[in-house]
Amino acid sequence: MKIGNREFDTEKCTYVMGILNATPDSFSDGGRYSKVDQALFRVEEMLDCGMDILDIGGESTRPGFLPVHWHEECRRVLPIIEEVKRRFDIPVSLDTCKGEVAKMGIYAGVDMINDVWGLKFDESLAQVVGKEQIPCVLMHNRKEGVYGDLMEDIKSDLEESIAIAHEAGISDDKIILDPGIGFAKSYENNLEIIDKLDRLKQLGYPILLGTSRKSVIGLTLDLPVGDRIEGTLVTTVFGVLKGCAFVRVHDVKENVRAIKMTEAILKERKLL
Repeated sequence: MKIGNREFDTEKCTYVMGILNATPDSFSDGGRYSKVDQALFRVEEMLDCGMDILDIGGESTRPGFLPVHWHEECRRVLPIIEEVKRRFDIPVSLDTCKGEVAKMGIYAGVDMINDVWGLKFDESLAQVVGKEQIPCVLMHNRKEGVYGDLMEDIKSDLEESIAIAHEAGISDDKIILDPGIGFAKSYENNLEIIDKLDRLKQLGYPILLGTSRKSVIGLTLDLPVGDRIEGTLVTTVFGVLKGCAFVRVHDVKENVRAIKMTEAILKERKLL
């Protein structure tokens, strides 16, 4: 899969997507990187630690978040996107569910759209992505977290998102799927999804796993947001073992090392 000017081997490798929240209210790092100079410093840090792709967001999606108008979302992210693309050679993903924000982000240089609603929130978003022919992440989400067969329901919902993408002219080689850990899911749901990630591979698309510092880790270990690195690393290792192509994380250095170690063991196993 090509994202920006880089080719990603999504069948054999797991890549690290670094999180940059240009928001005042994100659950983990709200307000820390809302200014351009702060954001650029953080991007350079993550690049030095081995980040493969950068994900920039201008609206928090934490539980109880307050939605913002697309004008405000653009105000937060566009200056950062422009400077990142000017200074660094890194593919950039824009975390948004709004068509207007995506359109402006693409004009500013964004290489991929990451939609937490899987193209179901704003019908114009699919048209924007299809017209510009850039990759997109379709995350599983729904208004009510009520399931029969959890994994089959998630697969069915994601198939609906894939159908919307196809109708808008988005080809299969530009689609990544995300099971949506923490979105309309119970604690038990989240653990089950991580354990059964390989079942989503049956849909035939690269999988992105986003568990970094989330409540499933905090509840399991009874730890605050800032102390959830070890728990995140365990979920990342599971992601590698289950064939995920990307993990979306705050702590790049530690996750890069965990992936490298896991992949080395898997490579040796295949040689035996």
